[in-house]
Amino acid sequence: MTAEQSSAGAIRIGISSCLLGQAVRFDGGHKRDSFLTGTFGTFVQWVPVCPEVECGLPTPRPSMRLVRTEDGVRLLTVKTAVDITGQMERYTRQRVAQLVSEDLCGYVLKKDSPSCGLERVKVYGAHNVPVKSGRGVFAARLVERFPFLPVEEEGRLSDPRLRENFVERVFAYWRLRALFSGKWNLGALVRFHTAHKLILMAHSPDAYRKIGQLVARARKVPRKELEEHYTEMFMTALAVIATPRRHTNVLQHMAGYFKEHLDRESKAELLAAIDDYRCGLVPLIVPVTLLRHYVRVHNTSYLAEQLYLGPHPKELMLRNHV
Repeated sequence: MTAEQSSAGAIRIGISSCLLGQAVRFDGGHKRDSFLTGTFGTFVQWVPVCPEVECGLPTPRPSMRLVRTEDGVRLLTVKTAVDITGQMERYTRQRVAQLVSEDLCGYVLKKDSPSCGLERVKVYGAHNVPVKSGRGVFAARLVERFPFLPVEEEGRLSDPRLRENFVERVFAYWRLRALFSGKWNLGALVRFHTAHKLILMAHSPDAYRKIGQLVARARKVPRKELEEHYTEMFMTALAVIATPRRHTNVLQHMAGYFKEHLDRESKAELLAAIDDYRCGLVPLIVPVTLLRHYVRVHNTSYLAEQLYLGPHPKELMLRNHV
């Protein structure tokens, strides 16, 4: 973690309580996730939430599911069809409102849950046939209230690329909140944006250009409007998965800074590492590590300030697998 990050305060992330090992599942069990509780957990402060227990349901309890009725999608117990929708919605409105004061920088939800599932939750319809088209009652209210908050399901975090993207967004959102929570000025925004340029380029070249245009005319935009537009555009861009092709473009762009500094053999080594990454022969960390070496040796100030070279703690080893 950089000095900038360590001075910004704790990274607080909401999480479904069962993923931390709390025995709050309908069957009295849990779904402890070792990456979240162990590796990632050493860098964040969890804010556990279990909507089903906190809304007043017991543990263990009857299993529930989403059912499409004439009154819309309802939350019903499976065996007895008791409607829990109103109880869950009343709790959800109150709890999500409380989360505003928690300064969250991300949220991890339990997949497939009728309360916490983020996407493709089963909704039962006619003839008791499920369609994976729903969203949990709590999850729906959460993303509505926090549209730019990095939110992911624990199941999707088993995909290395989705895991790296989520963690990168969490740390970026943390830095963004640190910027706008203080008495920021245009100079601070320009420095923030400059440090994230190559990250944006890796995710969305089109967004990179449009956000740059917003910053260029920042003096003409009302302060609150500027903060809102920048936040929306920045976080929306980072939600786009950075592909190997776009990473390769960024790596080649960075390599161009050393064309006058490296000898022929060193240039060939760097370009070969980038091409090996492009072909899927080595992970992203290989060319990035070589670039970081040359940035340090040749004191390339612009690249040294780029958070692309270290968007999250190296101990997470996320770029070892993408």
